[in-house]
Amino acid sequence: MKITVLGAGSWGTTLAILLASKRHEVRLWAHRPEFARALEADRENKRYLKGILFPASLHVVENLHDAVNAAEMIVTAVPSHALRATAAAFADLNLDGKVIVNVAKGIERNTGKRMSEVLLEALPAVTPEQIAALYGPSHAEEVARQQPTTVVACSVSETTARQVQEAFHTSAFRVYVNTDLIGVEIAGSVKNVIAIAAGISDGLGFGDNAKAAIITRGLAEISRLSAKLGADPLTMSGLSGIGDLVVTCLSRHSRNRYVGEQIGKGRKLDDILGEMSMVAEGVLSSKAVLELANRLGVDMPITRAVYEMLFEDKPAPQAILDLMEREPKPENY
Repeated sequence: MKITVLGAGSWGTTLAILLASKRHEVRLWAHRPEFARALEADRENKRYLKGILFPASLHVVENLHDAVNAAEMIVTAVPSHALRATAAAFADLNLDGKVIVNVAKGIERNTGKRMSEVLLEALPAVTPEQIAALYGPSHAEEVARQQPTTVVACSVSETTARQVQEAFHTSAFRVYVNTDLIGVEIAGSVKNVIAIAAGISDGLGFGDNAKAAIITRGLAEISRLSAKLGADPLTMSGLSGIGDLVVTCLSRHSRNRYVGEQIGKGRKLDDILGEMSMVAEGVLSSKAVLELANRLGVDMPITRAVYEMLFEDKPAPQAILDLMEREPKPENY
């Protein structure tokens, strides 16, 4: 199959290598031409994925239109805040029959749109059945080294989801199928916000009890929001739900957890982000998720606390105290 991956960060590069290793004909598009040229010359992403060499069937390209035109399947691996602009840049092309697999996790600021909704708005000629998401607990560093990983391919069309499953599935990268796109996208996006909270707990020096509480009550927030939007509750117990939430809250690879840890240690957000070369999606998502929750009337106190610590300079110890001193409630509400 001819597959184009848009976005040459660590995850886009990892997926391009995985697909090329399956003998697909793969093109990897980088936003900056000079970076694309360096990748093609080095046959390695020295900035984001040092030490993992490109297979012979992986080619790095500079021209977005050429890359999209040549593909039967397009994988969008740009940051969530850049997805609309990237998609709009090739909206004029003939996309009939092409499957678009989004792997970026986030909720769009101001609109509250999920990534599949952003794609459908930016690409008016594309149908919902052409859109899929590939989500789950899958740090690029481990996938690139072929460590066992499981994810879910999701689309409103089971046929499309199975196409994605077949394209990506390997002995080290096991792909399941799901058709609950709302649940998969909401869970995969909001977990980044909860991971920041878990990192803040680490930065404050709290222990396993606090981390378990954040993960569990964070899942409750994700479940309430997704249910309000019409998702299947069972999705929350799956790979894009509890699976992705756990790995992002616990892993040393998690950029969102790292940001939270630094906030918990008293550092300022701008300073933290200024030294990072990769995107922590939960930072912007905290704004978008809170706006969406407020609009829908969904109670998300951990998400609100994360937003206040990131953007209102609320001291982390005070934010935690405020969470703990809220009015006692039943567990299931």
